[in-house]
Amino acid sequence: MSSYIKPIEIRWSDLDPNFHLRHSVYYDFGAYLRFTFLEEHGLTSSFMVKHQFGPIIFREECVFKREIRMGDVITIDVQLLKARPDHSRWTIQHRIMKNGDEIAAVLTVDGAWMDVAQRKLTLPPDTVKHVFDKMPKAEQFVWDK
Repeated sequence: MSSYIKPIEIRWSDLDPNFHLRHSVYYDFGAYLRFTFLEEHGLTSSFMVKHQFGPIIFREECVFKREIRMGDVITIDVQLLKARPDHSRWTIQHRIMKNGDEIAAVLTVDGAWMDVAQRKLTLPPDTVKHVFDKMPKAEQFVWDK
C-alpha cells in the first residue's frame, strides 16, 4: 500500500483558549488513525481481546510545525518508520497536513505488543505481521534488530 490518509474534522472542543488545536488532540488523531488502519485491515479490537494481546506505547512525540485552526482542512497519514522482522516492536509516524500540502505536525510513536493476561511484552500472532506488511512504509523505513 502506497498511502493511507484520512480526513479529520476539527471540533470546537478540540481548540484551546488561543483558538488553535490543543496539543493533546494531535495525539488523539494519531491513535484514531492507527486503530482505524488496524481495524480496516483485520486486526480488530475483538481479535486482540480473543488472543489476549494489545499495543503498548513506549514513546509518543509530536513536533509542531504550523498552527491548526477551526476551518483548516486536515488530513493525517500513517507510515511504518521502523519495525523488527517479527513486528514485536515498531515505530509509526503520522504526518498531519493542513489545507492540502502544508505539514502542521509530525507524530512519532514507538510501541510493542503486550500479553494482557501476563502483563508483559509478547510476540504478536501472525495476523499482526500480515496487517503491518500492508502498512505504508516511510521513505526512511528500516528493519530493526
